[in-house]
Amino acid sequence: MTLSKLHVAVLMGGWSSERPVSLMSGEGVAKALESKGHKVSRIDMDREVALRLAEAKPDVVFNALHGTPGEDGSIQGLMDIMGLTYTHSGLATSVIAIDKELTKQALVPHGIPMPGGRIVHTEELYKADPLPRPYVLKPVNEGSSVGVAIVTADGNYGNPISADARGPWQEFDELLAEPFIRGRELTTAVIGDRALLVTELRPKSGFYDFDAKYTDGMTDHSCPAEIPDEITEACKQIALRAHQLLGCKGTSRSDFRWDDEQGVEGLFLLEVNTQPGMTPLSLVPEQARALGMDYPDLVEAIIAEALKDSGKAMGKA
Repeated sequence: MTLSKLHVAVLMGGWSSERPVSLMSGEGVAKALESKGHKVSRIDMDREVALRLAEAKPDVVFNALHGTPGEDGSIQGLMDIMGLTYTHSGLATSVIAIDKELTKQALVPHGIPMPGGRIVHTEELYKADPLPRPYVLKPVNEGSSVGVAIVTADGNYGNPISADARGPWQEFDELLAEPFIRGRELTTAVIGDRALLVTELRPKSGFYDFDAKYTDGMTDHSCPAEIPDEITEACKQIALRAHQLLGCKGTSRSDFRWDDEQGVEGLFLLEVNTQPGMTPLSLVPEQARALGMDYPDLVEAIIAEALKDSGKAMGKA
């Protein structure tokens, strides 16, 4: 498929904790589009973003923002009001998917396996553990493993957790507490109505946190993952089903933990990312590349999904 030549506004940056990642994603997307002959307007989102978009008058907006307010429905609502066509998921899906607890409420009743747990107020952590150790604490609506802490019996956070210990409890009033799932880190990308591959992520130290995701050499990627066929198929089926149940558009990426001592019963979906990274180390481009789709073609495929959903025509230049 070849797109007609378009004017694309690439929306990037913003002010979330994931700003640096968004800038890398956005610049990669912009260069890929220019290599395909499209006109590109780079927009580093600020409080005047509506004016900047109105001035640009693009055919389509490539949303390369990560975190709030680019991934939580805020910018999607703005662009809906402005009548703009944009990539990735819409307002309602974005609101639900960025909130890990709302995602569970949407998916678990449909048979999607996700960890248990509950929302806790930070003050509770200084009195007693909300779950038996080991357990995981994470912000309810942050991505890229920002603010994740694994609380173990012999960890250095204290028992109970000390208010002076460095961790997400110093930054967030509420956190999601989930049982820690031993085993392996897996992820599956979806584009349109197709699940791609399964990648296994093996951090060289610690767990797959923000630094491990975006620092070259800190994590080994196995793509496709060397796992049993039944686990590969389960990941792909769950990722596609979650994408559909949440109403995701364009591309999404589902992250899993797999206890390899438990077989399929040990596979749990952790979250669905509606704005996956598009950096050189990002997982969606890696999976697409393994299937023979280069980066510029991937970017065009994501735009084609947005145009298809908007009813706008595609054709050869």
